[in-house]
Amino acid sequence: QVHLVESGGGLVQTGGSMTLSCAASGPAFDDAFAMGWFRQPVAKEREFVGTINWRGNRPIYGTSVKGRFTISRDTAKNIVYLQMQSLKPEDTGVYYCAAGWGPDMVFGTPHHWGQGIQVTVSS
Repeated sequence: QVHLVESGGGLVQTGGSMTLSCAASGPAFDDAFAMGWFRQPVAKEREFVGTINWRGNRPIYGTSVKGRFTISRDTAKNIVYLQMQSLKPEDTGVYYCAAGWGPDMVFGTPHHWGQGIQVTVSS
């Protein structure tokens, strides 16, 4: 079993910043897992935000967030962070933390998901 617990969401104004955190735990969590984030706006499909490898040194970003969002990882604590800057209303959605093998993350099919956390960017 893998537990992924997100924190840090809420309401922010356009142009503002916000940082999400996700702590991983559980007997089935493998330190070799990649971790990352997806998001789902209302009435839209889930979108890949970004992922980072198990060493925490190779992030990959979705095209809509590249240059504005930064993923980092505390490998000792199994926490992944998503620093979001220059936020736009279209960044609004439920953000999901995920963990799994690298290719699964990139293709949007990780095995383990958090409950999701709301991020709302007001215009």
